[in-house]
Amino acid sequence: MDHCCNNKRQELETLARYRAQRRVLVIVMVINLAMFVVEFGAGVIARSSALQADAVDMLGDGVVYALSLWAIGRGSRWDAGAALAKGVLILAFFLFIVWSIVDKLVHGVAPASGLMLIFGAIALLANLTCLALLWRFRALNLNMKSTFECSRNDVAANAGVLIAGAAVGLTGYGWPDVLIASIIALVFLRS
Repeated sequence: MDHCCNNKRQELETLARYRAQRRVLVIVMVINLAMFVVEFGAGVIARSSALQADAVDMLGDGVVYALSLWAIGRGSRWDAGAALAKGVLILAFFLFIVWSIVDKLVHGVAPASGLMLIFGAIALLANLTCLALLWRFRALNLNMKSTFECSRNDVAANAGVLIAGAAVGLTGYGWPDVLIASIIALVFLRS
């Protein structure tokens, strides 16, 4: 009898863990998709490749979180498949950012540093919130580990956008924006 009850307890704990994962992933997915719209719009208005690159990263993360939701509880094969899909998606976003950087170099205009700083700070707060929400699940499985890594990379990208915004404001040149967008692209590629 104890053995039967022990198995049920383990099953209930597993189900509770899956529910908690789903809840957190839905929250971080919504945050990232909303921030994509806000930050990409700000990047277009500010003419900032770094803001646009960071926004595309937010969209990628929203899709990554959706894939992670889909993979929860399906087993290690599905976890690995979701992680592979995330890698392909990150590569596609890398190529988009490279295209954006090349376009900026050809038609370059210095971005609006004030908008970069404001929206970079908002994105940083959003990503720190996501990172805090994902913290307890970071080592649970391959799926959640890759999800956590995406958010950790985002915090670094946000700091880069803030540095670029300050450097553009101080120098009046657009090269810090292009440099940070390039670094964000390389972080995508590493991921």
